[in-house]
Amino acid sequence: MSYLGLQAEHIEEGYARARLPMNADLVNSRADTHGGTLMSVLDFIMSAAARGHDPLNIGVATIEMSTHFLDIARGDLIFEGRVLKKGRSTAFSEGTVTDTHGTRVCVSRATFRLIQLNK
Repeated sequence: MSYLGLQAEHIEEGYARARLPMNADLVNSRADTHGGTLMSVLDFIMSAAARGHDPLNIGVATIEMSTHFLDIARGDLIFEGRVLKKGRSTAFSEGTVTDTHGTRVCVSRATFRLIQLNK
């Protein structure tokens, strides 16, 4: 995610937050941040929340992800991910993208498989 310029702000068990500064390399033909960029970062931030309890020993694989684009994504963006429910092997998360004016531009939900690393 560093290639995109993503800046992690906070990660803890069940919650993650990051900022994506405006980047002209990540826009579509209308100069809005491309939807694929939003989905990639949402997948990352929701999975970070899902493994925030033990990030060195738990990995994740995305099982499914649903995304809804609500408004135009311009300027710096804030990504937040929250765990809705977590079991031994599966986590359900939701994510939001807001701009610096507080406008919600995108929402997402995803299911992740939790994978034990370093066995």
